[in-house]
Amino acid sequence: ESKATSASYKEINIQWYIPSVAKPSNHTETKVLLLYAYNTNPVKMSDITVFSPASAFSGHFWIPLARIIFLREKLSDLKEQVEILMQGSESFSTSVPTSLLEQSETLKISPSNKPKMNDAKVHLDEKTEEIAKRCFSEVKALLSVAPGLSSPLTEIPFDVTLQSITNLQDMFDLANGCVITEGSLFNWIISLLH
Repeated sequence: ESKATSASYKEINIQWYIPSVAKPSNHTETKVLLLYAYNTNPVKMSDITVFSPASAFSGHFWIPLARIIFLREKLSDLKEQVEILMQGSESFSTSVPTSLLEQSETLKISPSNKPKMNDAKVHLDEKTEEIAKRCFSEVKALLSVAPGLSSPLTEIPFDVTLQSITNLQDMFDLANGCVITEGSLFNWIISLLH
């Protein structure tokens, strides 16, 4: 079954269009076109001429290229900080003697029940939390219908995991775009696009 004819429960697909390399006039900045499509229920399309689900949405808008590049750099920095925090917490959890863990049945976790490290929620320190709020505020400003009215975030709007930060970084990858599936990041992005 082709990805073009079906979509899982909740999914957003992001693509970018970069206009021809014709130089803009001195009075305009270079912009790129964000194209998005998302669904909030499963979608299966068998005939394109009769496809009109109430749970699939699409749209587009122009975003200044310089802001995308700036945001990608900041998201890269944030991802690096999150990886450092994860390494610190991983080394702490592996430093606990195994004999202590074996004494308590409640602490035993079978390998199949262990969360993937990429999906584990990261507890941010104060510095990293501020970096995250600035990054997410910029994402909010770029994706908001009325960017001038977008206020900076005071709280982190979704669960910060290595995977969510990677997905957000991929979302602003002009060469590839991305697909983000259901979860707190998906919900936040959709709330910005309404």
